[in-house]
This record gives sequence, structure tokens and C-alpha cells, in this order.
Amino acid sequence: MPSWQDAGLGTMKRVALWLVSEVRESNTFTKEELREAFPGVSQVDRRMRDLRDFGWRIDTNREDASLDSHEQRFVKPGDPVWEPGRATRKMGTTAIGAGRRREVLARDGNMCRSCGITPGETYAGTHEAAQLDIARREVVKPDGTKATELVTECKRCRLGGRSLTADLGKVLKETAALNSIERKVLSGWVEADQRQFSLLEQIWSDYRSLPEESRAQLRAELGLG
Repeated sequence: MPSWQDAGLGTMKRVALWLVSEVRESNTFTKEELREAFPGVSQVDRRMRDLRDFGWRIDTNREDASLDSHEQRFVKPGDPVWEPGRATRKMGTTAIGAGRRREVLARDGNMCRSCGITPGETYAGTHEAAQLDIARREVVKPDGTKATELVTECKRCRLGGRSLTADLGKVLKETAALNSIERKVLSGWVEADQRQFSLLEQIWSDYRSLPEESRAQLRAELGLG
């Protein structure tokens, strides 16, 4: 493996080597440490972000709530971009520009498509305000092919949905099997682009999020032992 200090390599390759040899997997680093390692190198932050397009996982506090705003975590390496021919950008992995980001947010109703929360809205039972971002989601099409599409998610849902794959074919098949009443109810939800959950459903959701000791108390209340 070449040295990260080899000035003959491109900045992205050098940053990748620096992460592997100096920071090391699962450890944190700061933007200041990155810039100190590459003094006078312009756009070193951007070159580091480019590594995500090659399977490198570098988390910020958007993905890892335990990090401070100035910290990042080198979770795991991806393609060895310093090897010949490995630093060619893959199709569909270009950076999401500001214009494209605004377009996706507007198309998605400026809300998280997983939980429905809007930017700045606080999560139930907390003082934490939601932040929205654009995530890449793999979608299985009805013919079995796969495509990567963009979707709006909040920080919480993005953490949990990092490895999820959406199956459009499955959704279409299950929709086709609905009876007329179920189909009408679903059509109403889709047309309004929202669904109001009943109190019973909300209690169930709240119960699922409780620690075991608290779940046991509710089971006792229901006479379940």
C-alpha cells in the first residue's frame, strides 16, 4: 500500500490512505486534523466526501448522534481507490447538488418519507428537532432489476434505513391483491399523502419503543402477567 504522503497521488487517494493508516477503522477525527494533514491542499473535505461514492463509510453527526458537529467517524473502508483503475466514479453515484436536493425535497413534500416528520419539527416526547437529508435507496423493480433512487429522510430514519432495499414489485403485487374497500382506503392515504394513526396504533408504537422493564408494566396492566 503506498504512502498517504506521496504527493504524486491524487488528493482523494491520499485521504483514503490517511484514513486507513493514520485514523484507522472505527476511530474519529476532526476537520481540523484532516486539514492539518494536508496543508495547502484545496477542497480536501470534498475529496474525502467523494470516497463515499466508492463504498467508504465516513459518518458525521447526521448519521451518528454521538458525534459532535466537528467530528467524523471512519467506520469502514470501501474500494481501494489507490489501486490502478479503482478510482473511476461509478454511474449513478455523482454528488447530489443543491439544485437536485431542493428538487427531491419539494417532490417529497419537504418531509421524511419514512416517518412523515418535517424539518424543525420535534420528535414526539423529545426536544430534538428533525433534520432532513437526501438518501440513496436501492429499489427492486417489478421485472427484478435494481435501480438507485433518491428519497428524503430524517436523520433518525436514515440511520435505521441505511441498508434497506425498497421492493416496488412486492408493493404493486400486494396492492393488486387488496379488496375494493382496502383499495379505497389506501387510495385515500396516497391521495392525501398522509395517514392519521388511531390512538390504539399510537399506543402500540409507543409500547414497542419502551425498555423491557416498562413493557412489563403495560403487560401487567393488561393482565398478561
